[in-house]
Amino acid sequence: MSLRRIALTAASAAALCAVPGAAHADTGPLGLPQLFAGPAAQDQLRVYVTGTGDGRDGTYELECGPSGGTHPEPANACARLDELSANGHDPFAPLSSDDRCTMQYGGPATARVTGTWHGRPVDAAYKRTNGCEISRWQGLVPVLPATGR
Repeated sequence: MSLRRIALTAASAAALCAVPGAAHADTGPLGLPQLFAGPAAQDQLRVYVTGTGDGRDGTYELECGPSGGTHPEPANACARLDELSANGHDPFAPLSSDDRCTMQYGGPATARVTGTWHGRPVDAAYKRTNGCEISRWQGLVPVLPATGR
């Protein structure tokens, strides 16, 4: 291989490496390049809490990616949701009708979470009326407040 050919090959490789990452073209639904795709949608949830009896009732906005909103612990709540979402699990999945639950009462607290998480709609209700529901609630702390019961 001649020195001229080696120099041209090296120059071509250097030029290709100099292309900024923003010029990368992802393909869209029809396989066509999407050069100007906007930023990923931010996860936005609204958390409604009642009946805690300790002053933590209210409506909280939770934004993840980046974390923010009026939620008292947005970074911790978003981290918990990410942890629960690992391996494709749905952190807002309802209890199975096959679950056998202990007959214990965890108090009158109720919660509802609505909005979007990972691009999917969320509308989940929580209560503390049996062992399974208490465990489901506790699994979502700090998205939902820890209760004293």
